Amino acid sequence: MSVLPVPIARTALLLCDLQNDFVHPNGAYGRAGQSAPEIAALPARLKPLADLVRRRGGWIVATQFTLVPAKGGEPMIASHLTALRPFLGKGDFAPGAWGHALVDELAPADLAVEKIAYSAFYMTRLEWVLRKAGIEKLYIGGIVTNGGVASTLREAHVRDFATVLLSDGCAAFSTSVHETAVAALRPVSPVMTVAEAVAELSAP
Repeated sequence: MSVLPVPIARTALLLCDLQNDFVHPNGAYGRAGQSAPEIAALPARLKPLADLVRRRGGWIVATQFTLVPAKGGEPMIASHLTALRPFLGKGDFAPGAWGHALVDELAPADLAVEKIAYSAFYMTRLEWVLRKAGIEKLYIGGIVTNGGVASTLREAHVRDFATVLLSDGCAAFSTSVHETAVAALRPVSPVMTVAEAVAELSAP
């Protein structure tokens, strides 16, 4: 069980970067052969929790990794990302594009926030919209566990949001990296499976 009793109306499922360009076979990563079965399985695994949160009056919040288009539509890409992912190019993760959107299985989001770095709080409006919506508690899943998920969860923690890491609701490109990241987050946040979260939110 998580620590703080928070009403469902003040609770959100925060989906980190579960976008077509990351997850769908026709997205930027899929076309480049950059995928993992654990990542591909996430939308179906998270869907029952997302459906439950909606039915009970909670919030679905999506973060959207963004490559900001510059002149001629060429994306602004950090040098370290260019080195790691040289296949990224024009049109990938572009605002408003199909690849930028939350995957269909989990759409629509009640709130969506563009992000340009690992943490969804870095130079974004995420904290502002969460506060305006009255959201106090976040069940966090998505990709990748050791990147956007970990960075966003840690920043949520220091901003006094109640957090729950969904251990099988997030994934990385390596199982060992995922497991190491989850272990590192246990001192920071309660950790539960998607099924445990469904049970917790289904309780009267």
